[in-house]
Amino acid sequence: MKTLVIVATYNERDNVGPLAREVLASPIGADLLIIDDNSPDGTGQAADVLAAESERVHVIHRPGKLGLGSASLDGLRHAKDCGYDLAIIMDADFSHHPRYLPDLVAKAAGYDLVIGSRYAPGGGVANWPLRRKLMSWAINTYARWLLGLKVRDCSGAFRCYRLAKMGPEVLDAMISKGYSYLEELLYRCRLAGMTMTETPIVFEDRRAGASKISHREAVVALWVMFRLFLGRIAGVFHPKNGETGDDS
Repeated sequence: MKTLVIVATYNERDNVGPLAREVLASPIGADLLIIDDNSPDGTGQAADVLAAESERVHVIHRPGKLGLGSASLDGLRHAKDCGYDLAIIMDADFSHHPRYLPDLVAKAAGYDLVIGSRYAPGGGVANWPLRRKLMSWAINTYARWLLGLKVRDCSGAFRCYRLAKMGPEVLDAMISKGYSYLEELLYRCRLAGMTMTETPIVFEDRRAGASKISHREAVVALWVMFRLFLGRIAGVFHPKNGETGDDS
C-alpha cells in the first residue's frame, strides 16, 4: 500500500536528517512528509536540502508555530489528497524509532488504525521518572473513561491510519490544535467505526533538542477531553452501527 510518513517539526534540525535517512531506508518503502512550523533553528532549510536529494521527501512550510495537532491534521489531509493508502505519524526526535514502521504497516492489513503502543504487552518506556509515568497513566485512564476508548495508549502519537476510512466526519470535526488532538482523533475515529489495534514499541527519550509540551498544553488536553465527554453524554456523537472500538 502506498504509504506516507508524516513528521511535524519545530527546532529539530539535529534530528531531521538522521530520521529521514532511517525512514527512507525502511523496507516499507514509504515517502516522507516534513511539516515545519518556521523553526528558527533552520529545520525547514535542512528539510529542503533533504527534499532536493530525494524525490521521496516532501516539505510543507507553515508560517509559524501553529500546534502539533494542526500540523498532523494538515499532513493527513495532504496524504488523502495525494492518493496515499496509509499515513504514519511519528515524532521527529527518535522517541518513535523507525524500526517499528514495518510492524505498523503489517498490522494495518487488518485494521483501520494501528497504534505504536507503550502499554501493549511487550511495549514500554525507557528512563522515565516515576512522576512522568504517573502522569501518563492518569492521562490515559482519564481518556479511556471519558471517551469510551478501549486502547491502552491513548496519548501516543506513533500511529498508522487507513486514509480511506478517514472522512470529513473525522478530520473536519476536529477542534484540537495542540497535543490534545491525540485523544480527540482516536475518539473521532472510533465514532466513524474505524477498527483499532496496538503493536508494542519502546518509547525512548529524544536524542537531541528539547521537548515542546508545556503544563498549559496538558491542561488544555484535559479540558478538550471533558468537552468531548459532555457532548458524548448529551448524545451529540453517536458511533456507527457495528462500531467495536478496540479489536486488539
